[in-house]
Amino acid sequence: MKRDDVSNSLIVSCQPVPEGPMDDARFVVGFANAAAAAGAAAVRIESVAYVKAARPHVTVPIIGIVKRDLGDSPVRITPYAADVVALAEAGADVIAFDATDRIRPAPVAALVEAAKAKGKLTMADCSSIDDARRALAAGVDFVGTTLSGYVGGPEPVEPDIALISAMRELTPYVIAEGRIRTPEQAAQAASAGAFAVVVGSAITRTEHATAWFHEALDAAFARQKGAGKPVLAIDIGGTKTMVALVQEDQVLEERIVRTRRDEGPDTWLDAIVAETAMWAGRFAGAGIAVTGFVEEGKWSALNPATLGIPDNYPLVDKAEARLGVPVIAINDAQAAAWGEYKFGAGRGEDIVFLTISTGIGGGIVINGKLASGLAGHFGLIRSPAHGAEPLEDMTSGLWIAASARQAGHEVDAVTVFSEAANGSTWAKSIVEQSAARVALLCRDIKLMLDPQRIVIGGGIGLAPGYLDQVRSQLGELNFRITPNLVAAELGSRAGIIGAADLARSKA
Repeated sequence: MKRDDVSNSLIVSCQPVPEGPMDDARFVVGFANAAAAAGAAAVRIESVAYVKAARPHVTVPIIGIVKRDLGDSPVRITPYAADVVALAEAGADVIAFDATDRIRPAPVAALVEAAKAKGKLTMADCSSIDDARRALAAGVDFVGTTLSGYVGGPEPVEPDIALISAMRELTPYVIAEGRIRTPEQAAQAASAGAFAVVVGSAITRTEHATAWFHEALDAAFARQKGAGKPVLAIDIGGTKTMVALVQEDQVLEERIVRTRRDEGPDTWLDAIVAETAMWAGRFAGAGIAVTGFVEEGKWSALNPATLGIPDNYPLVDKAEARLGVPVIAINDAQAAAWGEYKFGAGRGEDIVFLTISTGIGGGIVINGKLASGLAGHFGLIRSPAHGAEPLEDMTSGLWIAASARQAGHEVDAVTVFSEAANGSTWAKSIVEQSAARVALLCRDIKLMLDPQRIVIGGGIGLAPGYLDQVRSQLGELNFRITPNLVAAELGSRAGIIGAADLARSKA
């Protein structure tokens, strides 16, 4: 076999679930021949016995592996040189093995040498670009993304397209493998530079493919069952938590729970459950809006002074266990952005939402999709201060009150606006400075994201005259680059309405 025999091709991994109903040589041979008949250029088969059984009946190249569970090493795929030799003698054309940088029975170079001695090609199953570099230095013929996401930490759901691209910078002989479950993902891997693409469970593991469909249908039927029910919306703030039953954009009932800052999120959730006990059975799902950021259901603080949260607190899992319904969690400003996009001033257009209050938060909705993670945390950018301090520390309500104190006036931000409206020079100067910085931010947002609207909310953003002041600070700009600034319409309920709508899709 030559490397180019599998160029630009599909490889099917014919590995039944161990001890499953198809864990038999007859099925492996059947899988392999069916795959070849449908256009697969090669197959990947596990165990010396199955390679040996398939070889007389399979005409396409076989990538052979052995899997072992070792007590003294995490390496499972073809760990020993003896395994390489046995696979070669059984009829494998390519020998694949774990090439990760972990405690291992035999170095990668020794496995390569054993395969070459038998005249076989080699494939390094890698977890990272560094694994690929070391494997290529050892003389392997192919590098694969097989072990990306399987060497520690939570297992990803999507294929590692970025690793495919990075490996392609090192060698053209990249085999994409791992979590490729749809034709679209396979095509994406090819577009990223893969020499060949391996698909396994989606084709030959009936148990796995059935489970994916079963899970999707369970969720769809659950949504049908919950259709028409309200959603429980929760907005956890630094001093208080709002809980509400929300139907579309209507808040049916709402209550306020005190956020006891020193007690932590477990206690906050317990208090929420107690406060909403009278609504049990009335809601189909729950959406939680929080300060900080949420990724994969885990909650972390960006500013612990606002609300102290343990890093990666499993908010969604904890809430689902207590509430017994599907839960989503999202940053509060992002939730508000979605609420304004669907039901408020966004009007279904591309928008950026800015909430200017005690601090500055934001959210981005482009092409009907809400950007998550850190997206929209505009208050933390530092370019206006050349890195010295976050934008919100020189713009927000806290800054306005602090500036008033520096000017000799012990007043809050609300009073500053009142004094500015009455013509006080010192107050007008403070408001103008804040508005000028927000105007500059809006200009930058327009050039970076080109939203059709920038929706301004929050206690400062909606203060009398503030939005007009921001508009006046934009100056004479070309029409095309002038941001369209509009006032938010949902007020303090934007977050719970947005969170409820996002939760409705999961409920």
